[in-house]
Amino acid sequence: MSCRDFMPIFGRRGGRRLAIGFLLIGLGLAPASPSPLVGRSSAGGGGIQESIPRDLGDRSVQKPKRATAAEPDEPVRLSARLVNVFFTATDRRHALVTDLRREEVRVFEDGREQEIFTFVRQTDLPLTIALLIDVSASQQYTLPEEKAAAARFIRSIVRPGKDIVAIVAFRDEVRLIEDFTSTVSRLEAALARVRYTPPTGHDPRFGGTSLYNAIVLAARELLAKQPGRRTILLLTDGEDTTSLYRLPEAIAEALRAEATIYAIGIGDRYRFGINSGVLRRLTQETGGRAYFPKNAGDLARAFREIETELRSQYLVAYYPSDPTPDGRFRQIEIRVPTRKGLRIRHRRGYIL
Repeated sequence: MSCRDFMPIFGRRGGRRLAIGFLLIGLGLAPASPSPLVGRSSAGGGGIQESIPRDLGDRSVQKPKRATAAEPDEPVRLSARLVNVFFTATDRRHALVTDLRREEVRVFEDGREQEIFTFVRQTDLPLTIALLIDVSASQQYTLPEEKAAAARFIRSIVRPGKDIVAIVAFRDEVRLIEDFTSTVSRLEAALARVRYTPPTGHDPRFGGTSLYNAIVLAARELLAKQPGRRTILLLTDGEDTTSLYRLPEAIAEALRAEATIYAIGIGDRYRFGINSGVLRRLTQETGGRAYFPKNAGDLARAFREIETELRSQYLVAYYPSDPTPDGRFRQIEIRVPTRKGLRIRHRRGYIL
């Protein structure tokens, strides 16, 4: 499969017409069929276990009453919007906590406690991962190690027919290298096509980096259309020089797609540096984690820890006490008051 570009479209922003997004060209492949254990809720949800009804959007239900041949049951409209939140718990030593019980967990939305509909530990739900690889000038010398570590990660984490991965490369442009697939050989071949190309232009030392564009496009055009636990895995130094979007917009789009961002801060730290602040904010806002490896061993360890964490998450689901779809951001907080020193990571909220 050849590389395909995200091509520009145009829209209105601030009263002026600017290039604000891209469309995928050539996404003719049918999306992977969702697992029978996976559903999608109508607000703020992600993949869910079969213990949760598959479609909890507005639906007609039958009012319980005594039916007669002349008088059929009357339908009653029930508006049900299930919010699903994946979260990770670690202790003071940063070790994963995998023995939480439902009665220990409390969920708050905008400061108001919510009634938990379901609580499960997720180890088997399909993973949907968009692997975003920075191929700008800062990655020239580290890219081979990044690709080798990413290949090992893919071979280890992908369960054929269940988990799916897409590969995106970005510098000043954003390119889809491989659409979602669970075929490891295709993903390895796609990684082999990812390479640093010296930029052309007035200053040959530097090429633009459109990190925020890449996140927005991956979230909106790829992950939002897929079931499962949606994850963006970034390999970048965190610098952005050419995006049309800003950091808050990238975070907002990831939240809309219910995607968790993990970042591995890597690159030529001697010439370009690592923007750890950007990577930490991207990951903290969406419930992920940032890693800053100093050598090949640290890089491999970061991938292993991400894999372990993705297999050790919890899912809590609730119906918001205020179901009015008013378009505002709603802040989510998960607490475990029975455990001291516990750190909970999850997305900060959603828009209904």
